[in-house]
Amino acid sequence: QAQLTESGGGSVDAGGSLRVSCDYSGWSFSRYCLGWFRQVPGKEREGVAGIDYDGTTRYADSVKGRFTISQDNSRNTLYLQMDQLGPEDTAMYYCAAGSALSLMATWFNYWGQGTQVTVSS
Repeated sequence: QAQLTESGGGSVDAGGSLRVSCDYSGWSFSRYCLGWFRQVPGKEREGVAGIDYDGTTRYADSVKGRFTISQDNSRNTLYLQMDQLGPEDTAMYYCAAGSALSLMATWFNYWGQGTQVTVSS
């Protein structure tokens, strides 16, 4: 059973930085993609960044140049480094595992419970 657990969320002032982490386990297939999504109440879940099994990454336009996705295979941990944060980045952040390097949630089968990021202006 795949499991993903996020951590590292919190509150930060605008312009600041935060790193969220996701510990993952429970699957044995070698080809997979991991992604970060975010959601605010009343809105659809938005793809933020994704990384393929070979390290290829993609980002939403809204976070390009500010967010960096990475993974530590030895620790089975996914990271999202978030810099130059603004109030518009406030959301619940979820990590997910799936079969395609996509920013669309429909490609992802396994999800964590989320970690809240709040940015104050």
